[in-house]
Amino acid sequence: MAIQSVVLKTIYVGTFIHSVSLAELQVLKRSAVAVDESGKILLVEHPVEASMLEMWAKEAGTTIVEAGPGQFFFPGLIDTHIHASQYPNSGIFGKSTLLDWLNTYTFPSKLPSRNPAYYATRDVTSTNILATTCHTAGQRAFVGRCCMDCMAPDYYRDTDAATSLADTIKCAEFCAKLDPKGELVQSIITPRFAPSCSRELMRDLGDFMAQSGLLCQTHISENKGEIELVASLFPECKNYATVYDRAGLLSEKTVLAHAVHLTDDEIALVKMRGSKISHCPVSNAALTSGAAKVRRLLDEGIVVGLGTDVSGGYSPSVLEAARQATMTSRFVSLTEGEEAKLSVEEALYLATRGGAEVLGLQKTVGAFEVGMEWDALLVGCTFVPDEEECDEDEDLLQAKQAVGGGMTPVDLFGWENWEEMVAKWLYSGDDRNVLKVWVKGRKVHEKPA
Repeated sequence: MAIQSVVLKTIYVGTFIHSVSLAELQVLKRSAVAVDESGKILLVEHPVEASMLEMWAKEAGTTIVEAGPGQFFFPGLIDTHIHASQYPNSGIFGKSTLLDWLNTYTFPSKLPSRNPAYYATRDVTSTNILATTCHTAGQRAFVGRCCMDCMAPDYYRDTDAATSLADTIKCAEFCAKLDPKGELVQSIITPRFAPSCSRELMRDLGDFMAQSGLLCQTHISENKGEIELVASLFPECKNYATVYDRAGLLSEKTVLAHAVHLTDDEIALVKMRGSKISHCPVSNAALTSGAAKVRRLLDEGIVVGLGTDVSGGYSPSVLEAARQATMTSRFVSLTEGEEAKLSVEEALYLATRGGAEVLGLQKTVGAFEVGMEWDALLVGCTFVPDEEECDEDEDLLQAKQAVGGGMTPVDLFGWENWEEMVAKWLYSGDDRNVLKVWVKGRKVHEKPA
């Protein structure tokens, strides 16, 4: 499908489902959301009267998009941690753990490629091509050049700290020219993780972070072997989080991936600095890194979003990360108690509003509120005909199924309420349920008929 080139004033009509708090999903039935030409939400009308729809339909230049039965609008899902260059390795992790997996699969995959548009590496050109690709596709993205000047193969290591910083600045300047207002694509400072960065490099990146105001992303306490390695490399630091803090890399603009084994002192430090956590349940399980205690982090007031962590994670689906977050929490509850469990509502909050806040976009996306931008999915499910309908004309049956979402993994039998329908989507859904996608009011995907 060609990406929509012009954003029109549009009225979206149907059922809207979004998080209003960590524990509550709001279902707005028979409602309307008005979006202007800039992609910003002007009005949320609940419920909407037929007379208003008739009035809007008569306005010149206004488009009306209606959700059918079994369909609903949902905020765009937000991935707070993904390695674009590792996608070719998705699903390949064998019996390895983090450090072995990095040397066996990850570092070789990040060699410069003949098709660098597919890679975001330490290479400036390929990183900039990824930024351009995201911008052209109408995708929101924070794109970071991977910084690492030690403890990496010779073929994949920055020459020194000064070169690493200079190349990072080049990528930041490129993104600033590509998208001057940062409406879709922004640069993000990316020290790979403490073991692969010298003290000098981390201090330089910390200084650049303070000067530029850019976000920073890195890894922390993913694997016990990694934590032991950090302790041996930085004996002067009390713990892993202190390594980043001493370099000026721990702030309210920092996204810390994994955080599986944070100590009480580290949790207190992360909270004090206002840093955010990207919970990556799929890769944490795939690489046997451990089960993050998300409830503890949330109870401490730390902001948490979800990351797919491809290719440590086997799937680029944030929906998969959300359902695995609930599964991980159930395993944690076996030792931490029932309160450790995450509900459907909480998992979807992390996938939307939580992720938005992790990336500093909480006033822009993650919900359907006036002043926010229209980043949304149209979700559809499959209607299962009853016995009488099975005897009807085949064309009629196909027409009824197409009303929802065609043939999808989520089957509806007619008795489900909206909360049950959302739960079915979370636990059984995939991209086949996504009928349309909009980013900043611009339609960027439509499921083929």
